[in-house]
Amino acid sequence: MYKLQLNPNDKTPKYKQIVRSVIADIERTVLKKNEQLPSISELSEEYYLARDTVEKAYRELKELGYITAVQGKGFYVNGKEHSKMRILLIFNKLSSYKKLIYYAFLRALGNKATVDLQIHHYNTRIFEEIIEKNLGKYNYYVVMPHFFPEADKALALKTLEKIPADELVFLDKDLPEYPHPILSVYQDFENDVFDALDSANDLLAKYERLVLVFPSDGNYPREIVKGFRFFCINSGKEFSIKENAIDEIPKPKTAYVVVEETDLADLIKKTRQTNYQLGQDIGLVSFNDTTLKELLEITVITTDFETMGRTAAALLLDKKQIKVKNPFYIIRRQSL
Repeated sequence: MYKLQLNPNDKTPKYKQIVRSVIADIERTVLKKNEQLPSISELSEEYYLARDTVEKAYRELKELGYITAVQGKGFYVNGKEHSKMRILLIFNKLSSYKKLIYYAFLRALGNKATVDLQIHHYNTRIFEEIIEKNLGKYNYYVVMPHFFPEADKALALKTLEKIPADELVFLDKDLPEYPHPILSVYQDFENDVFDALDSANDLLAKYERLVLVFPSDGNYPREIVKGFRFFCINSGKEFSIKENAIDEIPKPKTAYVVVEETDLADLIKKTRQTNYQLGQDIGLVSFNDTTLKELLEITVITTDFETMGRTAAALLLDKKQIKVKNPFYIIRRQSL
């Protein structure tokens, strides 16, 4: 008789554990195409489960396309080739950069998978609800683990532990606190920022002071601040960190590293109201490239978002559980 993978210590609902076990065994071809599954009564008696629990699991497996019900005979495996890989993407937010990742991910998967997208908005409670509602319904859960404030990280980790490690993927940000080996395609924000600024040392030489304009709302990785501070200390630059550019008065021999585009616009406007020249007296570096920044000749430090999406998809298809650091670089333009 078919053996279910049930864990009595797992707080995941039993019907979801049944769904997960059957899907995993179909994927591994332990259960083969056209093979008959145990009846609802057999599973109920064998594992001391309520009939409603088994019925609910079989109904979900049928809806997902993994099994077929044959009137008067029972339930049969459709076979791995009859069902596409199902992936749930869970982003922290939607932006033009996230869309680049999303569409590159879809293109690389082609017709081999169906992908659903949900947003947790940096909120661990929303993330917990998403996982609770969808656990056992997908082959893979691709998560951007940006959670703020830091105090909520314990809940995020507890929620992530509910997902089998071989079904979990981290995208855009790694989470060193997570204890199991998984697939991860990530930015190393602290070292990436340091390396990008260090590679532009020749351009930054004419500036005596660096200012990082970093919002305090908590929606950006604090590692950016660490990388910036480490670069300034290492290069002997005077530096400061400000929440916004509202009260900032551009001063000569100062270069600004800006996260938010509203702060970038403020600094460009204020610099144009002075006699200072952008790229000579005042320096500007922005995060992540856009067509407008290219037209305005703004220097940017950025990761390759499309490569991130393609890499994650390729590694998923190859079933590889490795960590890959995504390319990160500086684009030199006239603002520095």
